[in-house]
Amino acid sequence: MDCKSGTSKKPQAQETVRVISSDFGCDILDLKGEEDIMGMYKRKKSIQTTISPRMSVEIPAVGSGDTAEFMNAASQGNRSAIERFLADGGDPDVHDELKRTALHRASLQGHTAVVEMLLGKGADINFKDQLGSRALHWACRGGSLGVVKALKSHGADLNVRDKLYSTPLHVATRTGHTVIVEYLLSCGAKVNCRDREGDTALHDAVRLNRYKIVKMLIVAGADMKIKNHEGLTAVQQVKQWQCDIMETLQRLDKLRESEPRENPSRGE
Repeated sequence: MDCKSGTSKKPQAQETVRVISSDFGCDILDLKGEEDIMGMYKRKKSIQTTISPRMSVEIPAVGSGDTAEFMNAASQGNRSAIERFLADGGDPDVHDELKRTALHRASLQGHTAVVEMLLGKGADINFKDQLGSRALHWACRGGSLGVVKALKSHGADLNVRDKLYSTPLHVATRTGHTVIVEYLLSCGAKVNCRDREGDTALHDAVRLNRYKIVKMLIVAGADMKIKNHEGLTAVQQVKQWQCDIMETLQRLDKLRESEPRENPSRGE
């Protein structure tokens, strides 16, 4: 998922331990270093969102210029500009066309002090953007442990879901923020929640070759027998993709061998 654009969970070049069996260990080791190839074989449906030109965006009384300055200040961690806006009666929950608030932006960029300030001034910790992401989802995308801790201390739900049914643990797993995953698990985040495709965080971790996160999730009680909506467990999906990759490589090798060589006498 592209952190800054708010798109769906499809991986871009822009995203879940009981005893581990010997077969499972081999699957993971065989995949090490193949993250880019594996990503090509994950089929995720994206949510297509259309913004109507007539959609109204809440603008505070202070005016659109001040609003833009306020939103940029949140992204940049400019506390003085934020203080001025709020002191003049600005709404802490004003949002952009994708319904991302200053709290969302500050959470993504890791500005813990700004997050604390906004929450202290009444910013809604549960405000949903256009894809249903809360500030905690954005913090997990950004990878700031300080922000995640600040949001939790203010009552953020660790198991809250967006429109794709993704939890913060799903998001932290996909984006590879090991420290965030470890913290969420230590705080009791549910490890076996399934997203809209039926994938648990373990499905995502195995698919994306997040080896350390795989171990954390299994230690935390991830159920290796849970099947997604395609009927695959985390291990089975890896085996299927490995077969697909092998077949592709074999076809390419045969195609190369069948091509005539222009100068067979020349050395390779």
